[in-house]
Amino acid sequence: MSHRPPARSPRAAVPPLLVVLLVLLGLTVGPLLAAAPGGASGASTGAPTAGERTVEEPSAPPALPAATDVDYQLGGVDEVPDHVGIVVRDRTEEPAGVYDVCYVNGFQTQPDARRFWRERWSLVLRDDRGRPVVDSAWGEWLLDLRTASKRERVARIVGRWIDGCARDGFEAVELDNLDSFLRSDGLLRRGQNLALASLLVERGHAAGLAVAQKNLAGYDGTRIGFDLAVAEECGRYDECDAYTEVFGDQVVVVEYRDRDFEATCAGFGDALPVVRRDRPLRPAYDPRWC
Repeated sequence: MSHRPPARSPRAAVPPLLVVLLVLLGLTVGPLLAAAPGGASGASTGAPTAGERTVEEPSAPPALPAATDVDYQLGGVDEVPDHVGIVVRDRTEEPAGVYDVCYVNGFQTQPDARRFWRERWSLVLRDDRGRPVVDSAWGEWLLDLRTASKRERVARIVGRWIDGCARDGFEAVELDNLDSFLRSDGLLRRGQNLALASLLVERGHAAGLAVAQKNLAGYDGTRIGFDLAVAEECGRYDECDAYTEVFGDQVVVVEYRDRDFEATCAGFGDALPVVRRDRPLRPAYDPRWC
């Protein structure tokens, strides 16, 4: 009884002459076989092989914790009471070890940073006489966001600060003065500010941070990726609803007057963390909570 020759495996399918040529060239048939559909076995397991990189989905930015209070410590670091689970501090300070929000002035200059911005004078918004346009309430120069090139340069500078917040252990970043166009004497447009905001939100998410919209009530910041909001005096100006309609309970509120604080607590204290602070935000001040 004769035996039938065994069926050829895919590995034997390479023509003998080609094998000889490959050997003469110092090559092997392995790459040819690996390139065949299903590899040498003709089947694919779908599992990554050695040397392959798997792409992981980015994790969602951390949300605000529920049922806790907030403190706004921009004027200096203070102790954190046990009932406070959210603290906002300047990017130059250490996080408190709770849900920490890193304050970054994204659209204006800090009053003590004028030397830094004088060295980048073309990024400071100036009037027709060459004078810086100033936010008179805080003594801050506005940044010039009128061209894509300037916005990209500002985004690189502020982006490095955002990355620093992430390295220091903050969970979120607050981008202050999104509404600087309202104080620009008509030199800036809303869309220019939002274009920079989009760049900064992307940078924050790339660093693993949640990103907070600061003020500009009525704007749906989720359209460009904002995750939460920091609302100053939304009770005073009857704007808290404008934030909750967009961000739900992902809103923290800071009030600076007793009557506004009390009204905000009455309307939103059960749903949102609200703190009554002094406007200079001094560490010696005793905050109040709802």
